[in-house]
Amino acid sequence: MSKNVLITGGAGFIGSNYVHFHTNKYPEDTIIVLDKLTYAGNLPNIQKIIDNRQINFIKGGIEDYDFLKSVFEKNNFDLVINLAAETHVDRSILDPDPFVLTNIIGTHNLLKLSKEFTVKRYHQISTDEVYGDLGDTKDIFFTEDTPLAPNCPYAATKASADLLVHSYYETYKLPVTISRCSNNYGPYQFPEKLIPFFLKKALDNEDLPIYGDGKNIRDWIFVEDHCKAIDLIVNSKNYGEVYNIGGRNERTNIEIAYLILDYLGKDRKHISFVDDRKAHDRRYAIDPSKIEKELGWFPKVKFDDGIKMTFEWYQNNLEWIDLTKNRLINFVK
Repeated sequence: MSKNVLITGGAGFIGSNYVHFHTNKYPEDTIIVLDKLTYAGNLPNIQKIIDNRQINFIKGGIEDYDFLKSVFEKNNFDLVINLAAETHVDRSILDPDPFVLTNIIGTHNLLKLSKEFTVKRYHQISTDEVYGDLGDTKDIFFTEDTPLAPNCPYAATKASADLLVHSYYETYKLPVTISRCSNNYGPYQFPEKLIPFFLKKALDNEDLPIYGDGKNIRDWIFVEDHCKAIDLIVNSKNYGEVYNIGGRNERTNIEIAYLILDYLGKDRKHISFVDDRKAHDRRYAIDPSKIEKELGWFPKVKFDDGIKMTFEWYQNNLEWIDLTKNRLINFVK
């Protein structure tokens, strides 16, 4: 059965990958993509499917309640997937205000309108960073029952949004779900994020700047595997649930840097260690057992294969990197 779907943040990294996934799998659905098109929202990511009239695109921010209400009034949404977010940790440390507006106020606006217009499913895209820091542990993992303990403004706003979403289920029985994913990698990721940032630096024969000792650990997942997990969750009948989505691929930051240098045939000496950032969590690692057991989801893309596909995509789309960097420069101005 076809659905009317709202995907917010659909011109960003994970958002655009999910839009491509959804339009391919459900061509009969009526899809509206909403994105404010700040520096990290890049319309060329989805321009082809806009031109093919597979989706309708609306420019705007979820923090603008009146604008958002007008979108809901004109459409009878069955499904809302909220991928709109300010996500860069360093930026949240410099200026938390946009993170509060988009990640908290924007989420609350979507929840209020989803309740008012009787949306059949609201899904919130969250992050493993809401759980805080695992420190130097090796055999402890975040589960859905791990208490929320965010350490930076970005993570705090995402945790706040998760609590709002949960409250709308408990109080109003709004049919919601939340997914918390580990670090994504793949095509269309804005080049301020670790993998494309290091890759472009290496391609330009510049040193790769590593925070602290480079031994901070993250779990990595190919973005298409994340999209498949979202799809399973929003099509399940499990309401009010949280699902952790992890790749079981823990790597230190310096390992990622070495992978890129080795792939490009560059000397590993092209690394510079810089002062650690504030509130830099040591280790994130997700236990995805719940989604594996309840929904039968498992990551399909092996890290070595996914990272190779990612490197190849960026090398074949260097003009895309230049375009996004120019967007950042203009945004800052």
